[in-house]
Amino acid sequence: QVQLVESGGGLVQPGGSLRLSCAASGGLFSVNAINVMGWYRQAPGKQRELVATITTGGNLNDADSVKGRFTISRHNTRVYLQMNSLKPEDTAVYYCNAKRGSDNYNYWGQGTQVTVSS
Repeated sequence: QVQLVESGGGLVQPGGSLRLSCAASGGLFSVNAINVMGWYRQAPGKQRELVATITTGGNLNDADSVKGRFTISRHNTRVYLQMNSLKPEDTAVYYCNAKRGSDNYNYWGQGTQVTVSS
């Protein structure tokens, strides 16, 4: 099993920045089986949506709505999301995700609230 623990959410004014962090832990075999790590978000009344992902090899995928503003990075078993130029529509619960390479099984963190408001 893999556990994901997020940190870094909070309240920020429009135009501000936040940095989310997520640490994966668990059995060595389980953690090494992870291929993709990333971030998803869910706003009230909406479905959970992709924000950005990064593979073990460094391949990136991000949503059009965050291109040029959010940057995902990864170091070993940690993944980060640098969020700049935040907008009120970025307000959501952000979830860390890790995907097992063998069968695409998803692990999820508990979520961290990001609120963009003046």
